[in-house]
Amino acid sequence: MTRKFRFSVQSSGLPTAADFIDSARRAEDLGYAAFGLPDHFDDQYAPMVALAAVAQATSSIELQPLVLANDYRHPVVLAKEAATLDVLSGGRFVMAIGAGWMRTDYDRAGMTYDRPGVRIARLDESVKILKGLFTGEPFTFHGDHYEITEMASTPVPVRKPHPPFLIAGGGKKILSLAAREADIVGFNPGLAAGVIDERIAPTAHAEATDQKLLWVREAAGDRMDDIELQTSVFFGSITDDAMATAEFMASMIGATPEQMLDSPHVLIGTVEECIERVRSWRERWGISYVSFSGDFMDEMAPVVAALSGT
Repeated sequence: MTRKFRFSVQSSGLPTAADFIDSARRAEDLGYAAFGLPDHFDDQYAPMVALAAVAQATSSIELQPLVLANDYRHPVVLAKEAATLDVLSGGRFVMAIGAGWMRTDYDRAGMTYDRPGVRIARLDESVKILKGLFTGEPFTFHGDHYEITEMASTPVPVRKPHPPFLIAGGGKKILSLAAREADIVGFNPGLAAGVIDERIAPTAHAEATDQKLLWVREAAGDRMDDIELQTSVFFGSITDDAMATAEFMASMIGATPEQMLDSPHVLIGTVEECIERVRSWRERWGISYVSFSGDFMDEMAPVVAALSGT
């Protein structure tokens, strides 16, 4: 099954309120399908509150945190916030959630940083609870991490049976969970170390993405055709000299320029070259949903215009 391309953009930094709202409106005008924010405790707006403001300032763009860290909110609280935002936006919220990964968030907040397997198991339970609560019917759940008893959560989201779930990751456990439970599965570099350093580079290469796709296919089984595959582009640049830019980046992270250019997390080149690279991602991995940083939202607009809906 070949899905049509769509794109999202993620706000970065802490712009003024006016600039933040303007960027969301511009993303909508440029044809981006979704607008969102990451979920960390550093210099950024709180994603759910900020997206509520975006909902009031826009009319059609989806509201997609990329992604909410499960450990930062109890699933009962998150279910009510997500459903409220979905209703107030007319059904535009995307339930994008992950296990949490940034070590400094946990350390500075005094939260226990459990090993990845524990955080992923907790996320697994949370996803099941969210889906149960989104029905609006009394829901009971007894797990290793959460206990829910006859909880009926309102309001009920607009989209049925629930807002689309997006789960992204770079390891087998998280991608297998995503393949079983999510509507959108995102490919990320490996973040098991809890920091971004040179260890990430090999997990972002094309060959690593080949392996990630195999994990997803194995876990998804018969539902593979129902899954939309997504990637986040962490560096994008429209340039007439892609190799020079790739060489500069590669020297900083211990990769080759060719590995940089082949990665589905990097998009460098002329508009035409970038269009062809994105097409190659769909041919090789089935990726049809691409997320960009707001830092290069305008720069990538011609790529979005050329490929959206094709």
